[in-house]
Amino acid sequence: MNSPDPRSPGRPEPTAPVAGAAVLAVEPADDREHNPSGRLFLGQPAPLANLFSVEMWERFSFYGMQGILAIYMYFSATQGGLGIDETTALGIVGAYGGSVYIFSILGALVSDRLLGPEKTLFGSAMMIMLGHISLAVIPGVPGLVVGLLLVAVGSGGLKSTAATLVGSLYSVDDPRRDAGFSIYYMGINIGGLLGPLLTGYLQLSFGFHLGFGAAAVGMAIGLTQYALTRKDLPASVHRVPDPLPRSQFPLWAGVAVVVVVLAVLLATTGIVNPGNLATIVSVLAVVGAVAIFALLLTSKKLDGDERSRVVSFIPLFIGTAAFFALFQQQFTVITLYSDTRLNREILGWEMPISWVQSFNPFFIIVLAPLFAALWTKLGRRNPTTPTKFGVGIALMGAAFVLFLPMSSVVSVPVLWIAMIMLVATLGELWISPVGLSLATKLAPRSYPVMMMALYNLAVALGTALSGSLAGFYSADAEVAYFGVLGAVTIGIGLIMLTIARPVGKGMRGVR
Repeated sequence: MNSPDPRSPGRPEPTAPVAGAAVLAVEPADDREHNPSGRLFLGQPAPLANLFSVEMWERFSFYGMQGILAIYMYFSATQGGLGIDETTALGIVGAYGGSVYIFSILGALVSDRLLGPEKTLFGSAMMIMLGHISLAVIPGVPGLVVGLLLVAVGSGGLKSTAATLVGSLYSVDDPRRDAGFSIYYMGINIGGLLGPLLTGYLQLSFGFHLGFGAAAVGMAIGLTQYALTRKDLPASVHRVPDPLPRSQFPLWAGVAVVVVVLAVLLATTGIVNPGNLATIVSVLAVVGAVAIFALLLTSKKLDGDERSRVVSFIPLFIGTAAFFALFQQQFTVITLYSDTRLNREILGWEMPISWVQSFNPFFIIVLAPLFAALWTKLGRRNPTTPTKFGVGIALMGAAFVLFLPMSSVVSVPVLWIAMIMLVATLGELWISPVGLSLATKLAPRSYPVMMMALYNLAVALGTALSGSLAGFYSADAEVAYFGVLGAVTIGIGLIMLTIARPVGKGMRGVR
């Protein structure tokens, strides 16, 4: 799954870190700063067990809801949906997904300057649960608006704090660190695998609101567990890293009020509407990225090497956006394709539409350990990051080209979509795991958070574009749609491979 949003730790109750889990040992005394309880779980700090579980339930709810979101909007009222135009519905899904990454920048500011990472995560998780409840119990468009807004803001807050909380369990040179993040990342994909399976089944059997209700229950389980185990996290995550002076509170409160009022006015006057929402999110991502690049490249705090690294990230930013513009269409165009073009009947039983979205996390769970072993075995012979980006982007384009042989087939086999998602997942494994890591490596010393903000804006841009591009899709235009997007994306991947060497040199020692 994309992203992998760095979530945060929950703390394990000393007596029960996670159902069925055993605490195997006790931390050495000199590591108690990072693991106050001193207990270990499978050789890792005990709180990781609960963070794994919390993340799994959060991703269960997030992807479970997103799995049925598009069809909820464009299904007719007689089918339990809202009857929204298909193009508009898919655009809203893309805009919602992109806004999550934009709100992650707001979440980072709140964490760093107002609440600290632990409180920010807890408050964000509460908003997510309330958002799913709104989708489940508030009928019609009001429930959709309230629910998506709460989930988007809450998910952005979680993305901006989760990795911090997991990282707080380890010292910088702790050799267990990478393994701990790998275990944590597995929780993301287990949740992403199970969420669409359950909510899709409930939607098909009992209706949309019960499906959204299951997402709310999943988030409530994760939140309850986290609330009961918060006390075992390191003290550092309870502190505000760079507190905002109280004298500036009125100023920023006023700015917040102005932004909210302006947003309401733009919505009520129709300037911002469901039809152009994805485009607006795309524009905001581009404007934000240009502003951050300009800030970094004109800052006198950067030395020559740091400025070169920022410049080298520009083609990687574009490549990331291009990749996610296609990859995130599993929630837009591929959802519609699964509804209208796919033969989902298995032995007389019709597979829920959202189950197609579980292919990707399943392949991640199976293949990620193999890729990790491969990169470890290659060691210094590993391809450079720009080369990995080029291969990943080209594979994503190839996945879209694979739609073409089925353009004349009336009822496309499910296994064909599974193969397409396998190729897309292979592309993800070449890009996504290294993208976040690269952003932290290239970050200037004086602006450690800005490169991560740029990476999130690249994903936001790509995700919003997945909604905007969906407006050009139709069953009659499949060859042109998948062929053009696939060919262009393969071309971008080949360009990235061509410039990999100079981009690598510009990274000044960072691979």
